[in-house]
Amino acid sequence: MQASRWNSNLRAVSATHASNPVRHPAPVIWAAGSNSRLLRSNDGGQHYTRLVVDSARELDLRGIQAINEKVAYVMSTGPGKMSRIYKTHYGGETWKLQFSGSRPQFSLDALVCISEKECFALSDPVDGKFVLISTTDGAHWKELPGDTMPAALPGESAVAASGSCLAIYDNREIYFVTGHGAARVFHSPDLGRTWTVTDTPIAKGSPYAGAFSITRLGSILVVVGGDSKDDSGPELTAAYSLEQGATWNLALRPPGGFRSAVAFLDRNTLLTVGTGGEDVSTDQGAHWTRTGDFDLNAIAVLDGAAWAVGPDATIVRWGDRNR
Repeated sequence: MQASRWNSNLRAVSATHASNPVRHPAPVIWAAGSNSRLLRSNDGGQHYTRLVVDSARELDLRGIQAINEKVAYVMSTGPGKMSRIYKTHYGGETWKLQFSGSRPQFSLDALVCISEKECFALSDPVDGKFVLISTTDGAHWKELPGDTMPAALPGESAVAASGSCLAIYDNREIYFVTGHGAARVFHSPDLGRTWTVTDTPIAKGSPYAGAFSITRLGSILVVVGGDSKDDSGPELTAAYSLEQGATWNLALRPPGGFRSAVAFLDRNTLLTVGTGGEDVSTDQGAHWTRTGDFDLNAIAVLDGAAWAVGPDATIVRWGDRNR
């Protein structure tokens, strides 16, 4: 454990390199959560600086994308104007509001960036369809056309639990997963111009169930989730595809319960975390082994290292006991 005991439930974490990695080789870690609060470390997590996005509002920060130790985006969730995107060029000491929602149904769930100038954010359905917004200049955001976006199912939405229900692969393929009664994967091969959707065998049918996180490496896709009201129930909590999502298989030995985030540590190792513990898989998500009992929400991976975050501003560094 690297940091704890601050009144914020951290829901998003990002790990990146410093603007001058030769002079500052340690990883830069940013984390964001409730009460408008963030933490930033410029030395790989040895020390953290406490930051606040907007002291005038109690924002629920659910997404963060760090570019370096100075530049980062942060996203808050909530109906309409409570869904916001801010950017800092000053290490989080000051922030500029770039976007806020205008429609009551609009509610941001996750934020991802390809570069400092090109980023995407996902909203719950508005008028029956999910909404994707983007920036191509790092300053101005616009809504992408929704003509090819498949219709949402009744009650279906994305889950802003870990900042990882939305993912970009190879700088062009967008994925997002859904919950609240559904457990589907939406996929665009061309940065949101066209879309397809497939079902997964993850738990569904309950307002608290569904797919919460997705990750990809090569042709392998892995999704985790389950029922967030049942930490100990391992059934239907992880699924994997070896064919880029064409077909899905349930994990033969699933994680120990509901899990809200999943990430590849390297080509052979997957990590997943949740409110009931952590697990690792070394066979593309087919079998999972319990590795810890922390209460965690989100994961960030950088150069074979991983950081995870949770309630009370907890930040945990993952390590392999065999190394």
